[in-house]
Amino acid sequence: MMIDAPHSHPVSDEVLDFLLSAPTPEQVIALRPSDAAQERLRLLLDGNRNNSLNDAERAELEAYLRLEHFVRQLKIRARERLWAATREQ
Repeated sequence: MMIDAPHSHPVSDEVLDFLLSAPTPEQVIALRPSDAAQERLRLLLDGNRNNSLNDAERAELEAYLRLEHFVRQLKIRARERLWAATREQ
């Protein structure tokens, strides 16, 4: 089964554009993938469970997972910053 790539920007572009907007820690914590990105990831995960991904799709899934890890770390850092700011008050 071959999964067609979405016609919109890849999720990594969404994250990069978001970071270039100089978000606040609160905005970082609230960051969620677009509906298109969520659907693409769902399709890749389904394909992975069915063992039907080709090499390019497996690489795409790995890239999504690395990006998800990065965003989780970013959110942890944002929460730490907010927590430190409340302690200073």
